[in-house]
Amino acid sequence: MSAPPATAPSIEHGPLRPIELATAAVLGGVTVGLVTLGAVIPIAAGLNLVAAVPLGLLAFRHRLRALITTTIAATLVAFVAAGMATATGIVASASVAGVVGIVKRKRGGLVGVLGISVFVGLFWAGYAVGGLLVMSRARALLFDNIRNASRGIQELAAKQQHLAPIGRAVAHGTDAVLHWWWLYIGGGVLLGVLATACFSWYVLGSVLDRLKWLPGADRLAAPHDDRPIAPLPVTLRGAGFRYPGARADALRDIDLTVRVGEFVAVVGHNGSGKSTLTRLLAGLPPTSGAVERPGSAGLGHLRGTAMVLQRPESQTLGVLVADDVVWGLPADLAAEVDVSGLLREVGLDGMGEKETATLSGGQQQRLAVAAALARRPALLIADEATSMIDPEGRRDLVALLAGLPARHEMAVVLVTHHEADAAAADRVVHLAEGRTVGRLPAWPHPVRDPRRRPMGAPILELRDVRHTYNRGTPWEAPALHGVELTVRRGEALLVVGGNGSGKSTLAWIIAGLIEPSSGRCELGGKPVARQLGRVELAFQHSRLQLQKETVGAEIADWGGRATGSGAVGRALDAVGLARALAAHSIEELSGGQAKRVVLAAIVASHAPVVVLDEPLAGLDPEGRADIVELLARLRDSGLTLIVISHDVADMAALCDRTVHLRDGRILESEPAREPAKGSVRQADSPRMPLADGTLRFEQGGRR
Repeated sequence: MSAPPATAPSIEHGPLRPIELATAAVLGGVTVGLVTLGAVIPIAAGLNLVAAVPLGLLAFRHRLRALITTTIAATLVAFVAAGMATATGIVASASVAGVVGIVKRKRGGLVGVLGISVFVGLFWAGYAVGGLLVMSRARALLFDNIRNASRGIQELAAKQQHLAPIGRAVAHGTDAVLHWWWLYIGGGVLLGVLATACFSWYVLGSVLDRLKWLPGADRLAAPHDDRPIAPLPVTLRGAGFRYPGARADALRDIDLTVRVGEFVAVVGHNGSGKSTLTRLLAGLPPTSGAVERPGSAGLGHLRGTAMVLQRPESQTLGVLVADDVVWGLPADLAAEVDVSGLLREVGLDGMGEKETATLSGGQQQRLAVAAALARRPALLIADEATSMIDPEGRRDLVALLAGLPARHEMAVVLVTHHEADAAAADRVVHLAEGRTVGRLPAWPHPVRDPRRRPMGAPILELRDVRHTYNRGTPWEAPALHGVELTVRRGEALLVVGGNGSGKSTLAWIIAGLIEPSSGRCELGGKPVARQLGRVELAFQHSRLQLQKETVGAEIADWGGRATGSGAVGRALDAVGLARALAAHSIEELSGGQAKRVVLAAIVASHAPVVVLDEPLAGLDPEGRADIVELLARLRDSGLTLIVISHDVADMAALCDRTVHLRDGRILESEPAREPAKGSVRQADSPRMPLADGTLRFEQGGRR
């Protein structure tokens, strides 16, 4: 049976989608926090003015159903946390938020918001007055408190002759207010609602202007398919897909069949269409050709399709390992899951009570597989699930995935750019430029690049550095033990070690983001923690560091106030990116481009030392070779590089020395080895010079 025709997923029908639930959870939590703080801390009462903004954003981007569901959940949480008054405040904020968000979504104006808010304000005014009329004892107690306060002010004022008129005026005013209390309270509530609506309208408009470039749609969203869940066998016949607004197809003319019991590998470089293919397999209709399956794909549903993605931490929701396995399952289905058995099967035996935050990257990916298996999927798709873990963990994860079809009635599709990962597959599909091909081009690896500038004097020193997380608590976790390290100016140092060896902790200490529990980490003889910005840290996931709307704005922000368009252009030159990219949105960048933009921002910041955490993670062979060559140029310009990487073979072409870290201790230090012959990049490949031949690194303006 052919899949339904490709249409934009409806936002008017059906249950809440995952992206709606995720957005609702975050924005609902923010609203509870704002209203609770505004209710219990007198000086924070002004937060009630902005409390409607988070839910207004929810109402603008998603359905009314999402707003109602969030309001109910947030009201219950607020009632338990702070009582009835705070819970009522949540509902009041949600009513204003609904008006503001929906009117803005329908392209209305402030007049429309105020017009509808009048009726909302009259409702809440009636609620306040009616509540006081019904609860006569509460009203009497409130009025007595007001009279006592007025009498106290009058008595204090009477002690000073010149203040006595003020005291009498307060007393007369209090009598008038209490006599016409229903009018003052009702009118005050009405004006409060109108003021909140007006304030939220302008604030929400500013927020939406800042966030309009962020994607608000779920990339895996598909039209509702009311057929019974039956994802296999799935057959693609001449299938293709073009994203809205794109000029070319991301995928075209794909013929593929996946049956129960198969382990299929899809191999391709970045931009080849691999992720788009997974979306078609997961239920997204093609824009050309057909996808045939006996029922619906059932993404995320029992016996349907499950996905394990590139970044395991983005799929980890439970605090404990055992909780995460059954997270999101109904209670009756969760009770049927053999959690211990699943953890044993994926190599996490006995770790059910361990906190998910303490797991290594490879363990988190295994946990994601266990959570997927808890849904008893017929089709499991692992989209680049091996790209962010070390070689040993990658081999173990591939072996685990390869064995699943033999133990369960299911098929596994592994998407990767590592040819070695496909060795265990029953069938390999090669993708290039959106089409299936017989084989992929063999990309050479970097050649050993002799440095063109000698190293200088020591610039960074670590002496007996130790660090323990949650020190002095039952959750105490030692991470580093007596680390001794000296790094010279202009040196490229490679730090290697398995998951959990302490590499990330070492990187954060060197960058000055955390201070060691004991010992010294000094840059130029002064503690690094007191010189923030002098050592920059490039994250493994580059996209997390890019916070501005455009490339140029991002680089200028790192460089400080004095960074103009000329400095931005020179930074882009230094990393081999076209200056025209400065005007492009951050959302348009590929993984390799995002890494280069972070490096360009570091160049603009003039930091003398850079720590790079897994700079080659997630890149295909060509992208890896390009980044290594770029880092070699930055090294030759005088920049000190500390590279934390699992990719020893590729990084050996760049680094002068290798430090081995295990269980928080440095085991040995050795010169980097030459790459094996026959797998090198051509030595005479073109090298892009820096903007002026050299780069000066001084103390910069990065925050």
